[in-house]
Amino acid sequence: MQFRRMILERNIVQDDMEFAEWLDELMAYIDTPDVGMSLPSDIRGTAFQRRVWEALSLLPTGTTVSCGEFASAIGSPTSARAVAQACAANRMAVAVPCHRVVRQDRELEGYEWGIERKRALLKREGHTTE
Repeated sequence: MQFRRMILERNIVQDDMEFAEWLDELMAYIDTPDVGMSLPSDIRGTAFQRRVWEALSLLPTGTTVSCGEFASAIGSPTSARAVAQACAANRMAVAVPCHRVVRQDRELEGYEWGIERKRALLKREGHTTE
């Protein structure tokens, strides 16, 4: 709720019902990640990055996958490093759930917004981390 209050207090967009609906959908997704999101977005990246991001959006809430496992799952078994780079290039933090990608040994690392935020997002989704 603090995020919603901050956005609304800034008056980024005044009297825009569509924006208010998008904000409500985003907040609902943050509160309940398994509801899904259908926000319009202009995600720019390479063809491989977009492929990774689209596939990440299909990962079930609360699950994690290593870069290597994910690369194999999308048909590019030798592209674990490229998957990690695509995650690092993701600017749609919650909408494209790169926080679900972990190291091969299941430890958390490499999240643009910090490991503690990654841990908190996973916990919110019902995944337990050490």
